[in-house]
Amino acid sequence: MATLIDVAALKDRMDAGKRTVLLDVRWVLGDPHGHSHFRQAHIPGAVYVDLHDELADPSAEGQGRHPLPPTAALQRSARAWGINDGDTVVAYDDTGSTAAARLWWLLRDAGFPSVFLLDGGLGAWRAAGLPLAQDEQPPVPGDVVLGHGHMDVITMDEAADWHNDGILLDARAGERYRGEIEPIDPRAGHIPGALSAPTAGNLGPDGTFLRAAQLRNRFAALGIGEGSKVAVYCGSGVTAAHEIAALEIAGFRAALFPGSFSQWSSLDSNPVVTGAAPLGTPGQ
Repeated sequence: MATLIDVAALKDRMDAGKRTVLLDVRWVLGDPHGHSHFRQAHIPGAVYVDLHDELADPSAEGQGRHPLPPTAALQRSARAWGINDGDTVVAYDDTGSTAAARLWWLLRDAGFPSVFLLDGGLGAWRAAGLPLAQDEQPPVPGDVVLGHGHMDVITMDEAADWHNDGILLDARAGERYRGEIEPIDPRAGHIPGALSAPTAGNLGPDGTFLRAAQLRNRFAALGIGEGSKVAVYCGSGVTAAHEIAALEIAGFRAALFPGSFSQWSSLDSNPVVTGAAPLGTPGQ
């Protein structure tokens, strides 16, 4: 099952009139103006998706900043975006798919098979000299039926022990992993035993994903090979989906820790370590 679609293939689909639901997930940590950015410029025909309210469950407590939405809520949102069973969905953002990957992961988890990330996102569309739109037309509601549980997830308890017989990747920026800064979560550092693998390392300078062979080499350097037991977390479970997409492109399957560091660090009983070593700075 392919993970990516490039701009040329998307444009060909649109020109051929093939039904394609375009979803714009314009979200960046600390920037609440995604909808405004969408209105300023988006791919023609795209529908704006609110990550905080539609790709998470703001009402859930104790599960991190962006808990996974209930299946019924996700299905309501997907229908409001205009998705029908059998459609092809293309998700994109303006940040190298780091937000759009959340939607990709959720639809894949829901058993929706034909969902792709637009490689390079809005930047690649712009670079190709293709037109942008400022209008916002409500889509015709869809009738898609979604399920649950088609992607792997782990609990907080499993994350605590994962490094003993598997590989736990921390997809946040290296300085957050090392505990040098922490802009939003209660404590700085990382889950003991986790390896640093920032999502930025999945992308080339133009914001597109590295080739599959390059990604395999990247993850092989972290000890990941055929049959490895891999799980990923980030700050709130959003950019970890990007890492899972990159791992899939490389030929590896990985589980998501949905609560991620925002859930882990909120409990004083959970140890947090700092420094570049997986188990923390010696003597910590």
